[in-house]
Amino acid sequence: MSVLVVLFLTAVLALFSGVYNQGKFARYIGILGLLVALCVSFSPELAFFNQYKSMFDFNENAALFTKISLVVTLLIFFLGGFAFNNHRSHQSELYSLMLFSLIGAVILFSFTNLVTLFLGIEILSIPLYVMAGSNKTDLRSNEASIKYFLMGAFATGFLLFGIALIYGSTGSFDVHVINTFSVANPKDLMFVMGIMLMLVAMAFKVSLAPFHMWSPDVYQGAPSLITAFMASVVKIAAFFAFFKVMNLAFAGSIKEWINILGVLVIITLLLANAMGLAQTNAKRMLAYSSVSHAGYLGLIFFGANSLSVYNLAFYLFAYSLATVGVFMTLIWVEKLKRETSFEAFKGLAKSEPLLAVVTAVSLLSMAGIPLTAGFVAKFNIFAQAMNGAAFLVLIAVIGSALSIAYYLNLIISMFFHTETTFKSSEKVSITYNIIAVFIIVAILAIGIYPDLFKVQFGL
Repeated sequence: MSVLVVLFLTAVLALFSGVYNQGKFARYIGILGLLVALCVSFSPELAFFNQYKSMFDFNENAALFTKISLVVTLLIFFLGGFAFNNHRSHQSELYSLMLFSLIGAVILFSFTNLVTLFLGIEILSIPLYVMAGSNKTDLRSNEASIKYFLMGAFATGFLLFGIALIYGSTGSFDVHVINTFSVANPKDLMFVMGIMLMLVAMAFKVSLAPFHMWSPDVYQGAPSLITAFMASVVKIAAFFAFFKVMNLAFAGSIKEWINILGVLVIITLLLANAMGLAQTNAKRMLAYSSVSHAGYLGLIFFGANSLSVYNLAFYLFAYSLATVGVFMTLIWVEKLKRETSFEAFKGLAKSEPLLAVVTAVSLLSMAGIPLTAGFVAKFNIFAQAMNGAAFLVLIAVIGSALSIAYYLNLIISMFFHTETTFKSSEKVSITYNIIAVFIIVAILAIGIYPDLFKVQFGL
């Protein structure tokens, strides 16, 4: 709760900095507020907030995912100075909207009530609808906004209808009461129908196929920094909420929904990786990559044990680091080339070797190549799922093999074209170089010594 207070005050200050034509300071206000929130997240909650535990419980798991989201958001804010230099009149709004969306994420990490879950999802999503269309002169950005809004509203209808049926069956919104009901009445028809509707809604939020159709167009049309935020922080919040509600509230009825989820995971892994192979645009390829990672993450529901939350956190942190690493390069190339096709990246290693290296390391981590954080993350989840879903693990391994091909397409464009169209005068800022080094070191260090993840987040 203390983190929420800090983030809210920071978001309001960032927003009002634009009122006094000081929008350029919104990023610095946001960075300062995020650092304070990160410090607060390591402190025990004030006793004053204990009265809200029936709706909001900032426990150890919530604190872990909050810390991860704050670190990733900090990296994204550091990239904003260059990414948003064409949004000078709207910087305060964009930074404050990201902070408000982050507030929704923190609520999702701590919900103990389906009403709080709904509020968290809406607080997370509504700013995203606006940010996706913030590039008002770009028709693709306008299309991304309206498509995301309409499909998001449709998914919200499923979520509310599902919550209504759950309440009608159990007489409560509390996840612990619902869990007790699910154990005693696992096959109750109204209850199971409510679970299915909520499953569809959450599958949309995390981009599981076939509910992923919004992702490629929205990811490509939204401003690249916003896409990076959606592919990392939003993914962290949505997937943890998905995992928490299905395994905490509906654990007693797991036999009724786990096979359906398994089918969605198979469709996601095969379809997303196959579509990724067909892409010639880096941003759209990353959209299908994000969908495929939702499939890998879906394995966390199978063979769940006491380490599942840790495995989920490790995977989401490793994936988010890699996402920021690729998008920082994409943002820079897009600014110079006005496009994000693979062709635009040709010869990047010759003019900006550090950007090319961080992109290559990030893509290899996404593919799950050994000595990277992504390999350890996939290994942990695959090993867990082997206990109850070996066939799904086989599909996931095939999907990972397919993904290497389209990740290599981008790496080849950067490193194996001797001619470069980048001018020697076009150099990245010191901030980008520092972040690039940090991401390279973090991905490799956690990949080689996974226990550093525990040390970093005080586990």
